Amino acid sequence: MYDFDTVIDRRNGDSIKWKVAENELPMWVADMDFRTAPEILDALKSRLDHGVFGYADVPDAWYNAYINWWGRRHHLKMEKENLVFSAGVMPSIFSVIERLAAPGENIVIQSPVYNNFYNCIENGDCNVVENKLLYKSGTYAIDFTDLEQKLSNPQTTVMILCNPHNPIGKIWSAEDLAKIGELAKKYNVIVISDEIHCDITEPGKSYVPFAAASETCREVSVTCIAPTKTFNLASLHTSAVYVASPTLRRKVRHALYTDKIAAPNSFATVAAIAAFEQGEPWLESLREYIWENRKLVEDFLAKELPEIKAVKGDATYLVWLDISALPETGRNVAAYLRRKTGLLLIGGDAYGAGGEHFLRMNIACPKSVCLEGLNRLKQGIAALLQA
Repeated sequence: MYDFDTVIDRRNGDSIKWKVAENELPMWVADMDFRTAPEILDALKSRLDHGVFGYADVPDAWYNAYINWWGRRHHLKMEKENLVFSAGVMPSIFSVIERLAAPGENIVIQSPVYNNFYNCIENGDCNVVENKLLYKSGTYAIDFTDLEQKLSNPQTTVMILCNPHNPIGKIWSAEDLAKIGELAKKYNVIVISDEIHCDITEPGKSYVPFAAASETCREVSVTCIAPTKTFNLASLHTSAVYVASPTLRRKVRHALYTDKIAAPNSFATVAAIAAFEQGEPWLESLREYIWENRKLVEDFLAKELPEIKAVKGDATYLVWLDISALPETGRNVAAYLRRKTGLLLIGGDAYGAGGEHFLRMNIACPKSVCLEGLNRLKQGIAALLQA
């Protein structure tokens, strides 16, 4: 019903991902090489045809779309008064950190983790504190002993949670999330939960919103959600922040409005409403396709590149590649692959402690492109091992 096989030329447009040399194949930046759902395109065309683009407000339909989607798919009951429009998940996190953490205070993150978390903490003159994830036998777990030690520091005021976790593709269990919530409450720490990857999960699996794990989690958290990763809408700058605590919500709302990221453009709410009200069939097809690509990667590596292992992932369209059997770090291997084959991956060093011997590969692309990337990876690793 939906076409994910057609290769769409993005080289001559405004794509950050595809702003590369003609011979290069980018599988790095986390956006998809698929057109968004046709139902969303139809809604955007209809809004465009209206022709008037004055100041926009957030309609009731936007609130209802989020409330119904999260209630139906993720079993989180949200209330209209607890939702705030925002122009993107990362702008929201930047803004909220500036209001909740004073310069010099500690913010805990769980490395290896999305590299922009480091940027927003450092830009706020706060201290990055890493709760390094435990990696054993190809799976990840939280080091709760270390986490409690980090959260108990009086200088620690905020924790940024990635749920599901980028880049490792982990869906955290309700038990793990509830335990984080209890520690956060015990030590008076606010949890900012980045849940932008929540709908790209293995078919048959769903994630647990942090705010749904327990009443404690609900009260100590700021949740950032969006249709942008799921439906490939990043440049429309549309997202939401959910905060149940009235006191905390006042601070968050003030932050977003002060930084002028709480008002939508003419297409932001239209796209979100169409995505959550009409995009589910497209999403289900997308998930199947991405997991076929993931299986393609796993089978290819097992047969052609046993030196590299794909870490088991439950979510995201990002594959975390274990290259610990190779003689170089992820950063060096990524640089070598680009020089030798034109393949662009991200070295795991970018994601902090524990990422040094990994690569991140984006597989949200047509199967033919995914296979081309794998062949370039094979070619590059063969040359590296012979060098």
